[in-house]
Amino acid sequence: MNFVEDLKWRGMLHDIMPGTEEQLKKEQTSAYLGIDPTADSLHIGHLVGVMVLKHFQLAGHKPIALIGGATGMIGDPSGKSEERNLLDEPTLRHNQECLKKQLAKFLDFETDAPNAAVLVNNYDWMKEISFLEFIRDIGKHITVNYMMAKDSVKKRLGAESKDGMSFTEFTYQLVQGFDFLWLYRNMDCKLQMGGSDQWGNITTGTELIRRKAGGEAYALTVPLITKADGTKFGKTEQGNIWLDPDRTSPYQFYQFWLNTSDADAEKYIKIFTPLSKETVDALVAEHQQAPHDRLLQKRLAEEVTIMVHSKDDYEMAVEASQILFGKGTAEQLKKLDERTFLSVFEGVPQFYVSKAEIENGINVVDLLAEKTEVFPSKGELRRTIKGNGLSINKDKSGDESLTINTEYLIGGKYILVQKGKKNYSLIIAQ
Repeated sequence: MNFVEDLKWRGMLHDIMPGTEEQLKKEQTSAYLGIDPTADSLHIGHLVGVMVLKHFQLAGHKPIALIGGATGMIGDPSGKSEERNLLDEPTLRHNQECLKKQLAKFLDFETDAPNAAVLVNNYDWMKEISFLEFIRDIGKHITVNYMMAKDSVKKRLGAESKDGMSFTEFTYQLVQGFDFLWLYRNMDCKLQMGGSDQWGNITTGTELIRRKAGGEAYALTVPLITKADGTKFGKTEQGNIWLDPDRTSPYQFYQFWLNTSDADAEKYIKIFTPLSKETVDALVAEHQQAPHDRLLQKRLAEEVTIMVHSKDDYEMAVEASQILFGKGTAEQLKKLDERTFLSVFEGVPQFYVSKAEIENGINVVDLLAEKTEVFPSKGELRRTIKGNGLSINKDKSGDESLTINTEYLIGGKYILVQKGKKNYSLIIAQ
């Protein structure tokens, strides 16, 4: 597979340095991409870079995932990002281990193949270098004029920037350039990949390799992904969509992809899945015949959820979706694990009752209109029951003399009450 051609049809190629494609055709090549270690989980904003590494390995080349531990200990040099806090070394190492486990779902680290993926942390080589060594061995090879010419620097120093630029921020490209030089010398790494906003920092690395090592190195960037409406991809009102199931449940993760627009689904299925061009073209054509069936969104959500989580998590998410949107059964509801159950019904009104009262048995009318305020009055509840509009745990309940006991507790704790099609309440026995 031609890596560059593959990126082009996927819409994942922004800039590429002359000679890069020829290098990749000539021999198996090592390339690295940096990942910020400020949390113990990746989020979907990282997925573009991770998928680039995956496609690179599938094309027969050797991917290097670089955890930016040294830069993580600097924090955000512009002081603007609350997410990029200063890290101590124990936190850094913990985050690194967690990220490697997640990356192992995309990249093959364990194989004996010559293109097995490698994880490195730039803190391991940066921590031993003194400031004097750095300015002597690295700083003198890149002129201030060269650094000032970078777009990223010009923007921060331009008229629109009120805060100027710190020395740390200015020298960031030297730190990143030194990473590339170290990997070039120690791991024969000839290509750096990253987001389009990284072009200036990446090319500083290629220049440093040329001046310091007399070598040839290359650069390739991918576009920053936006939604069809122009807003930033990956951010929701709730914040980041994480890959860690304890931060974002597999059900919520699945729903994120399922709810993308048609235009975004067509773009994302190329970027975030390893599906071939022929498969994607066929899916797009089939989707256009019946857009209301949301075939693209369903396949996208399936592929990414299985890749990040598991087939079991995907199937649980599908069942959970059916439950919420009216097609699910009482049996499916009881099969959900507690995390998925709570994800599905997040935000619905919750009412608490004593578990002892449920154990003794309580009349449904007393429970829903007196012990809790699921219904504002017994009269309204009775009218709903007569009209066949009440369901308990997805079973229609047409008997106002019904006794609710522990048999009705899902997971020994929850009772799901439904008025009509979409009006849910959750009773929690404690």
